[in-house]
Amino acid sequence: MTAVDFAVTDGVASLQLNGPGGNPIDPTFVREFDRALTECRADANVRAVVISGRGSNFCAGGDLRYFSAAGERLGETVGQLAAELHRCLQDLATLDVPVIAGVQGSVAGAGLSLITAADLVIAGRSAKFVLAYTRVGLSPDGGASWVLPRLVGLRRALELALLNRMLSADEAYQWGLVNSVVDDGQLESELFGLAQQLAAGPTRALGSARRLMRAGLEVGYGEHLAAEAREISVNGSRHDGQEGVRAFVERRDPSFRGT
Repeated sequence: MTAVDFAVTDGVASLQLNGPGGNPIDPTFVREFDRALTECRADANVRAVVISGRGSNFCAGGDLRYFSAAGERLGETVGQLAAELHRCLQDLATLDVPVIAGVQGSVAGAGLSLITAADLVIAGRSAKFVLAYTRVGLSPDGGASWVLPRLVGLRRALELALLNRMLSADEAYQWGLVNSVVDDGQLESELFGLAQQLAAGPTRALGSARRLMRAGLEVGYGEHLAAEAREISVNGSRHDGQEGVRAFVERRDPSFRGT
């Protein structure tokens, strides 16, 4: 792979953006990101997923040089790329394991959209967040216009979209866009420390929790209650659910297997 480095270590799958010029999103990125997600889904040993960016920036967003080369076919080009990226994001949203993102430097355009698909986000202090779509005459993709109003509120989401306000890492934390802010030098250790903590947990129950939280934004209360009942029943039938309950009663730490 050239645009996305993929590796699995101790149950943690690492998807590291590794493209030239700020890790931009282009067809090569989408193809390799999709392949990595397929491997994550197929590998029963994967119990948490980490998304990060190599170099001083997380992701500069869509590759504007690639877009510019499309000329009058720009509409077709960006539409096709968005459709392919959206299939990846839907796959990411339905993974049965928690997903964490660690970001530094530029988090722009579709790069910002990408982190809204993660469950938890840790930002280095150098991180700068900007939508930037309307700055170049385009509109948001990657789910940003759906997720951001739910994360930060409609007014603030519109401020990001219409005025292209750039948020510092601390502002992103205050707005609820990220979960924590650390010094850049600590980002990797904090990111993988959290991933290992999650990977040692009851993986399928964590997967159920992430899916339920996301589904709750789309369905009615009664339908969601029924989904919760189904999921807790399934998890109660698994090893980790039964082990967790036994360990609590026996006053010991549980030994989760991810099954």
